Amino acid sequence: MTAQMAGKAWIITHDQYQGRGRRGRAWAMPRGNFAGSLALRPEGDPGQAALYSFVAALALYDALTAACGPAARLALKWPNDVLLNGGKVAGILLESAGQGARVSGLAVGIGVNLAAAPPADPGAAFAPVSVAGETGLTIPAEEFLDLLAPAFAAWEARFLTEGFGPIREAFLARAARLGETIIARTGTTELTGRFEGIDQTGALILTTAAGRQAVPAADVFF
Repeated sequence: MTAQMAGKAWIITHDQYQGRGRRGRAWAMPRGNFAGSLALRPEGDPGQAALYSFVAALALYDALTAACGPAARLALKWPNDVLLNGGKVAGILLESAGQGARVSGLAVGIGVNLAAAPPADPGAAFAPVSVAGETGLTIPAEEFLDLLAPAFAAWEARFLTEGFGPIREAFLARAARLGETIIARTGTTELTGRFEGIDQTGALILTTAAGRQAVPAADVFF
């Protein structure tokens, strides 16, 4: 289906029980939450396509701000989560297709706990929360998409015309625990250091006991 699309298309489902999260983790979404993917054909190499995670994060932040109101405490957690009142309310997963240095298709998958939070994962960095649980608001998935789609289009337009610089700055302005000590865990290592920012490739910048380090991928714990 994606291969036949000439442009962009949002696809949403009302429930999903065999989804896949980051690092291949099992993921399920009960009815009432938002599970959607944007299928698009990005320009550039895989590294450029990967920066769409930050475009999606900013779009999610704006959509959730519009949905929840100014009293909600929202923050972006590197690389692909959105926090609401200190708990994880949304996540992003990118999947691409292509050969070599060419990306022929990209799916930007987004899950938002609108109505209910999943059971807590003891190994997760944050307890899950929902929009309804934190704000008392009921927001249908279709209405949330009406907020998310134009927000994504606006940030994508800026990304394509101005590059990653403004996206990076906007992400850091909304980033959780910037300037504080965090833990970055990969499959084999654990780094503790001060969260200094992200570089032009989207990698996490940490100042550790061993010096300044760039971390391209990790799970972050506060």
